[in-house]
Amino acid sequence: MDTIMEKKQVFDFDSPVERRATASLKWDKYKNRDVIPLWVADMDFQAPPAVIKALQQRAAYGVFGYTIAPQELNEVVVVMLKNLYGWEIESEWLVWLPGLVTGLNVVCRALGEEGDDVMTTVPVYPPFLAAPKHFRRNLIKVPLIEKNNRWQFDFDRLEQSITANTRVFLLCNPHNPVGRVYTRNELETLAAICKKHDIVICSDEIHCGLILDKDKPHIPTASLDPETAKRTITLMAASKTFNLPGLGCAFAVIDEKNLRRKIKEAMAGIVPMVNALGYTASRVAFEDCSDWHEALLDYLRGNRDTVQVAINRMPYLSMAPVEATYLAWIDMRAAEIKHPTAFFEDAGVGLQNGIEFDGPGFVRLNFGCPRSLLEKALQRMAAAMEDRFM
Repeated sequence: MDTIMEKKQVFDFDSPVERRATASLKWDKYKNRDVIPLWVADMDFQAPPAVIKALQQRAAYGVFGYTIAPQELNEVVVVMLKNLYGWEIESEWLVWLPGLVTGLNVVCRALGEEGDDVMTTVPVYPPFLAAPKHFRRNLIKVPLIEKNNRWQFDFDRLEQSITANTRVFLLCNPHNPVGRVYTRNELETLAAICKKHDIVICSDEIHCGLILDKDKPHIPTASLDPETAKRTITLMAASKTFNLPGLGCAFAVIDEKNLRRKIKEAMAGIVPMVNALGYTASRVAFEDCSDWHEALLDYLRGNRDTVQVAINRMPYLSMAPVEATYLAWIDMRAAEIKHPTAFFEDAGVGLQNGIEFDGPGFVRLNFGCPRSLLEKALQRMAAAMEDRFM
């Protein structure tokens, strides 16, 4: 037991990393202001030591020419998906992308025609709402329902909203921002509806490595059964789990050959190759960082619990339990604050406005940061709410 504890202590998530003056999107938003940024979804932790070492070695090589996906990386992904999820894929099914949001846009470009419909559930993170419109697709939004303190699909409304021109369903699982890990039964019901109406599922599973509830396993949509696999495009990346979004590396898993061809054709001429460092970091993250990953999840569980307790104590605020991700979806509707993000920015905390997710009256809080910083932000939020309502 002592040996295990000592091993976990190697990974330091408590020490702050200075991100000001580093051209950080997250921190530069509040440049020269005393505002703690807990908005955009990247963490304030250094990447795993093994990744940093591998990047240093790759940089020392000094040649950064056009780089294709290394075969060993493809093999690592194949083995990883089988070991973690019992999902057996072929390396030929992998399509590498310079980011997962690129994948969402490519899917909307590749499938259907102008004027066709793309469906998703809301609230959902902003690229889901923007991608269809970029390619003149109509967006059908079906609200999730909050029942028994848990966000869920409204399958009746979902099926009633399908049109003859609905070509794609954009699924986010684990769900950003509500933090749900969808069950096998939920996924099977959704897959059956999409099969009935001949709809392709684009399953964004970028947060699959950030399951906080140990009793809620991630189930890749395409792993449900062979028929579902044939109509599913799965999007994954190391970027959220290992804090590598700036390296721009993601992949799609596409079983069906014709579907894979359409995606590659839609990418031609507009989607650049993945960079060499992104490939390097992804391979090492997937292959050599399980101890760091385990330690991260333990730390995030503590942060999640810290947020849950603090929000429950604040007047007029509430949140459903976070099963996965490092994002809390906070309900402020009862507070009737007209501009909730501006309210908290004035208190020194930068959150993301729920309106951007089609969730007015909510804010999203990123708790992927040192606990001392998180506690400071929560104290500021509590003081602001008490000043307003107590």
